[in-house]
Amino acid sequence: MMADGAKGGNVEAAGAGAGAGPESEPESEPESGAESVSGPGEPKACCAPGRGGVGAHGGPEGPVAPGRTPAPRDAAASPAEAAPGTYEPRGGWRKLPGGAFRMGYDDGPYPADGEGPAREVTVDGFTVAATAVTNEEFAAFAEATSHVTDAERFGWSFVFAGFLPKNFPPTASPPQTPWWRQVHRADWRHPEGPGSGLRGRWDHPVVHVSHADALAFCAWAGARLPTEAEWEYAARGGLDGEPYPWGAEREPEGAYRMNIWRGSFPDRNTAADGYRGTCPVDAFEPNAYGLYNATGNVWEWCADWFHPRHHRKAPRDNPRGPRLGQSRVLKGGSHMCHESYCLRYRTSARMGNTPDSSSGNTGFRPVRAT
Repeated sequence: MMADGAKGGNVEAAGAGAGAGPESEPESEPESGAESVSGPGEPKACCAPGRGGVGAHGGPEGPVAPGRTPAPRDAAASPAEAAPGTYEPRGGWRKLPGGAFRMGYDDGPYPADGEGPAREVTVDGFTVAATAVTNEEFAAFAEATSHVTDAERFGWSFVFAGFLPKNFPPTASPPQTPWWRQVHRADWRHPEGPGSGLRGRWDHPVVHVSHADALAFCAWAGARLPTEAEWEYAARGGLDGEPYPWGAEREPEGAYRMNIWRGSFPDRNTAADGYRGTCPVDAFEPNAYGLYNATGNVWEWCADWFHPRHHRKAPRDNPRGPRLGQSRVLKGGSHMCHESYCLRYRTSARMGNTPDSSSGNTGFRPVRAT
């Protein structure tokens, strides 16, 4: 058995099928046209950047005063709850019995993430969506509730530079991750900004959604976000201590099992697994619990506040994150993850990001009481 966190087989055939990705996929140098910006308290989220100090540089109408943010959400505009049983995930629901399992990993590649120590925890039974929320499902929610996402309120979101045209005008970029670009009017309907759309991607996971957007959808759907423990229990599919939802090897017998970056990051993605961007939420084989794409494709928001050490002394029965915090937990990695800088496409891997942050590789999947 390969230890949790091992890289596994690296099968990367250059030039394999491009598959479904952004409607326009010009490959450009990620550093090109990037203006470095940063701000106090900006989370060090290499895979899904935090809004942080970039938020002070403005929305679609131009710069805003430092520290300003959009007006608070109108409480009267809170989404109405869907009728019981109305929301049905593309892959259906999976009823899980709960129980004890080994959570975390002792020797994670990024100690600051707080994967370890591995510990036995117990979760009650719950029901989880087999698939992440799709663009089609989020569109139904937005139409029913007139919900405005945080990316729309701020007027911008983060887009991977390689998905932008080579002549795209200079925009702000986090200094340590210049491949992420601040793109005005990028949102869930326009994943690469103005001129892009959802044609051919209705069954892909919705992206450019914040933690608050995920909560609003769940309230409408009669569901909630999973705790980190619930998410990891479901993603492991009953396997003990394995790094991937299907076992020890990343590509068992040479078969691709998830959508991640293949090639050399950030300048060349061979798309050997079939995709350069996101893929359908039910692509690849599910784990033993029937969950699709628990690792890779998009990061998934969890309910817990993020802290690298809280779990060391937290209760082991239905554990939750700290009572307060600055960042929420993200799990699962994404199509942007590459072993050279982000070996987080594993069940125990974790990351935190501010609840108002959004990017082209972050989504979510709901759970509900059994």
